[in-house]
Amino acid sequence: MALPTADIFQKAYDFTKADEVKALGLYPYFKPLEATDGTVVTIEGRRVVMAGSNNYLGLTNDPRVLEAARAAILKYGTGCTGSRYLNGTLDIHLELEEKLATFMRKEACVLFSTGYQTNEGSIQTIASRNDVIFSDKDNHACIVVGTQVSTAKTVRYRHNDMAHLRMLLEREAPDAGKIIISDGVFSMSGTLAKIPELIALAKEFGARLYLDDAHAVGVIGEQGRGSASTFDMLDQVDLISGTFSKSFASLGGFLVGERKVIEFIRHNSPAHIFSASMPPANVATVLKALEILQEEPWRLHRLEEISDYMRNGLRALGFNVWTSQTPIIPVMIGEMMDCFRFWRDLFEAGVYVNAVIPPAVPNGQSLVRTSYSATHTNDQLDFILEAFKKVGIQHGLIDSNGKALVEAQPQP
Repeated sequence: MALPTADIFQKAYDFTKADEVKALGLYPYFKPLEATDGTVVTIEGRRVVMAGSNNYLGLTNDPRVLEAARAAILKYGTGCTGSRYLNGTLDIHLELEEKLATFMRKEACVLFSTGYQTNEGSIQTIASRNDVIFSDKDNHACIVVGTQVSTAKTVRYRHNDMAHLRMLLEREAPDAGKIIISDGVFSMSGTLAKIPELIALAKEFGARLYLDDAHAVGVIGEQGRGSASTFDMLDQVDLISGTFSKSFASLGGFLVGERKVIEFIRHNSPAHIFSASMPPANVATVLKALEILQEEPWRLHRLEEISDYMRNGLRALGFNVWTSQTPIIPVMIGEMMDCFRFWRDLFEAGVYVNAVIPPAVPNGQSLVRTSYSATHTNDQLDFILEAFKKVGIQHGLIDSNGKALVEAQPQP
C-alpha cells in the first residue's frame, strides 16, 4: 500500500494573498508600462508622473544612449550567445571594464550579467570555508543570498550599529579571514552606511570591506563615484559593486578592486563563468551613460537639488521620511493594507510610487518608496507634492497645516 506523500506544490496552492488584494483593487505590483519618457509613464491607459523609478540620471530615453544601443546591435547583433569565459567576450566588454576601473580608481573590474548576480557571485567566491562574513541586517537580498550560498560563516550585525559589529568582530578568531559587507546606500531608507567607521573597524580587525553601491554610483559622491567618495575614502574600500539598471540605463553589474582579487573572481565565480554575457546593446548603453555622467555634471547637481526639495517638501507636509540622504525618499504609512490603499489613491491622483511591505520592512512599517530623476521638472515635483498632500489628508496621515496625525514610526 502506497504511503500518502506531501505535495511540494501545496504551498503554492495555499498562497491566496495576492488574489485577495487584487480582488480589492489594491494590488500595486507587476503593473505593465505601456509607454514611458522617463518621468511620465502610461499605465492602464493613464499617464502618471513616475516617482518610483531608479532612473537617477534620466538617461533611459536619452537620444545619445538610444543611438549607441542601436549602433551596437548593428555591429555585434542582439546577443553574445555564450559566457564571457568562452565565446561571449566582445571588445566593448573589455573597454567597459577598463573605463569603469579607471572611473572608480581601482586596478580592475569584472562585469556580470545582472547586479543581483554581481553580489551573489562575488561573495560566494571570495568568502569560503574558515572565513567569516559580517553583513548588515538591512543589506539587499542579493547580498543575503550570496552569504547563504557561500561556505563561509555569516554573522549579521544590527543595521548601521557599529558597536554591535565591533562585538561580533571581537568574538571571532584573530586568524580567520574576515570581510565586512554593507550596502553603501540602503535601498529602502535612502541612508548611507557609516563608511568611515566601517573602514576603521576593518583596519583594526584585519578585515576586508565590500560595499554594494547599486544606489550610489552615478548618484552621489565626487563625479558620481559612490558612497565612499562622499567621505573621500574611495581608496580605503577593498571591493565595490554596482549595477547598470539604475543610473546607467541598462542591465548588468560590476565589481572593482585589486587586480589579483578581480582575476580570481573572474576565473572562479559560477555566476560569471556560467552566465551568458551582457548583450552588446547593454554594454554600449553603459559606455555612453558613463561618458555622459562625466561630461554633464549638472545631472548630479540637479539630482541632489531635487532630492533636497522633495525631502523638505514631504517633511513640511507632515510625512515621516526617516533620515533619507539620497534620491530614495521613503514615506511611512504603517499597516500593509493601509499602504496598498494609499498607493492606489496616489496612483489615481496621477503619481506612481512603490509600495513596500513586510518582509522588506518590519511589520507595521509599510511605506511608499519614492525616488527621483535628474530630469524631473519643477512642475512635476510640485504635482507629486500636491498629490501626496491630497492623499495624506484623505487617509488621515496629515492635516492641512502640515502636521502629522499619527505617531511617527521609528526608522528600523
